[in-house]
Amino acid sequence: VQLQASGGGLVQPGGSLRLSCAGSGFPLDDFTIAWFRQAPGKEREGVSCISSSDTGKSYYAHSVKGRFTIARDKTKNAVTLQMNSLKPEDTAVYYCAKGKTWVVSETWRLDDEYDYWGQGTQLTVSS
Repeated sequence: VQLQASGGGLVQPGGSLRLSCAGSGFPLDDFTIAWFRQAPGKEREGVSCISSSDTGKSYYAHSVKGRFTIARDKTKNAVTLQMNSLKPEDTAVYYCAKGKTWVVSETWRLDDEYDYWGQGTQLTVSS
């Protein structure tokens, strides 16, 4: 099982960027996939997650709700995170993680819900 996060970069405040999490070695559509982030000096926090394709349920952290959108890209076997209206406080290393199951619940922010993690991609929001 492998997860590859990509798409990070340097963006100006108010800008947009799309991250992608490509999975291999398992049926991506059958598992919950989440995005986490870790800023310097801070703990890792859950950003968003999406359940299996059959259920299509998603959750967002309050800080990104309305600005970020998680979705599945079946053509690329990936989960994307579209980030709009970016703020300097969104600066962090973003990781994707594979859930242990196909369902999403209120415990989606807990590390214990996930069994594989990607290597992370850096997002810097700065003018």
